[in-house]
Amino acid sequence: MTAVNIKEKFNLFSENWTPKIIGELNGQQVKLAKFKDEFVWHSHEEEDELFMIFRGTLILEFRDRIETLKEGDMLIVPRGVEHFPRTENGEEVWVLLFEPKATKHTGEVEHEKTVRDQEWI
Repeated sequence: MTAVNIKEKFNLFSENWTPKIIGELNGQQVKLAKFKDEFVWHSHEEEDELFMIFRGTLILEFRDRIETLKEGDMLIVPRGVEHFPRTENGEEVWVLLFEPKATKHTGEVEHEKTVRDQEWI
């Protein structure tokens, strides 16, 4: 059991849309990711997904609405809900993700941004 400094962990990587695992509890993983520009429309059929914003503004598009998350905001995307994360104006956004270990990065969507083996940092 060791304290984790989240800001220091964010400084260990620069890749966008490539979550890094920083912890695990009760079958859930805590991940950090940097987002920039657009991701891909996807859903997670069996898993809820928590987004918490540490830096910047994240736009989460849904088929019926758009949510704008700013630093300090969080939003839980329920299982099965299709979503499209993106940023605006070239801004890099720092995000903490909390999701079950079995969650696939882009759900069932295969895309060039899909990451299969997420790294621990």
